[in-house]
Amino acid sequence: MKKVFLTVATAFALLHPGFAQTNSKTESTGYQSRKLKLEEINLVSSYYSQDGNNAAVTGGVGSQKLTDIANVFEVKLNRYTSKERKHTFGLEVGIDHYTSASSDKIDLQANSSASHADTRIYPSLSWSVENEKKGTTLALGLSSSAEYDYLSFGGNIAFSAKTKDRNGEFTAKFQTYLDQVTLILPIEFRPNGGEHETGGTAARNTFAGSLSYSQIVNQRLQLMLLADVVQQNGYLSLPFHRVYFSDGSVHQEKLPSNRFKLPLGFRGNYFLGDNLIVKTYYRFYTDNWGLTAHTAELELPVKINPFFSISPFYRYYTQTAAKYFAPYQRHSLADQYYNSNYDLSKFNSNFYGAGIRFAPSKGVLGFQRLSMLELRYGHYTKNINMNSNIISLNIKYK
Repeated sequence: MKKVFLTVATAFALLHPGFAQTNSKTESTGYQSRKLKLEEINLVSSYYSQDGNNAAVTGGVGSQKLTDIANVFEVKLNRYTSKERKHTFGLEVGIDHYTSASSDKIDLQANSSASHADTRIYPSLSWSVENEKKGTTLALGLSSSAEYDYLSFGGNIAFSAKTKDRNGEFTAKFQTYLDQVTLILPIEFRPNGGEHETGGTAARNTFAGSLSYSQIVNQRLQLMLLADVVQQNGYLSLPFHRVYFSDGSVHQEKLPSNRFKLPLGFRGNYFLGDNLIVKTYYRFYTDNWGLTAHTAELELPVKINPFFSISPFYRYYTQTAAKYFAPYQRHSLADQYYNSNYDLSKFNSNFYGAGIRFAPSKGVLGFQRLSMLELRYGHYTKNINMNSNIISLNIKYK
């Protein structure tokens, strides 16, 4: 965490001088410049644990025990220019550390292999400029993610425009992720059987376009329509996922080198008086691997008093199986592609829990700048013998 704070401090020191206005400009235009200032700081910490018996590393059978501790630190700075345009700069740094029983089975003979735990670091930078008079915003972002067997670089650009009455807003966004996957093979597929031996690297690229339109219908009802188009190319398998065929032979997972995804969504928020909001969400998903899914979510934030609220939520999800999936020892040599990862199987799931939000006017525990504290808990179950729990804490400083 010390390194995170040093990174934030360095970024602030670099940004601040570059956006300070000189006195000469103030005198010539009569405009009083606004220096770069802190908008907010967010810290989100979470703990996740899961269990199940369908590990893809061992061909769709075996323990799926996993724990993950995640911390995300975000800083937002803003500044208005002489043309009354609002510039917002964001820096985010995330660090996850996980332990996985199934990853430990990449080497079936090891009690604790190099793959049983890993740490992922994922920093990102963002910038946006908002023309408040015209109601338009342009945003750019860069990101990266690194862990033991994966390296990713991403970029995005977005544009949004509000309607003349400011009740509607259209947003278009394009994202790309350029990844390198280290081919860590199951121990029995390594030519020399070495613990740190790999099969080289392979590329995986993702391109995504998103469109959304939000509308304030009246004082109580807000609606949003969402549509995404996603194209993935390259090495889309995971090299350490085993697949056991009906003849008893074992193979590495093999999937097509392209995948097209089409998610379509809808959000609706209805304000029932001053103390209750009904938040709804629905998403339809389909892809060219034969997988179709539906998601429905309901959240009911209840304001107990002006500073304290509780938000129970429930989400139902169901999907069909991808055409390349089959359970343990169900694939045959006639199959061109094969996979026993139950994430691509037919299943339905339930996710439910609640959040508690505390935002007193005088600050949390009397600290004026500590504006909000939120604690959320969720329990997740699949009908294929898998369950998980997650608890998260969000602290906001303004």
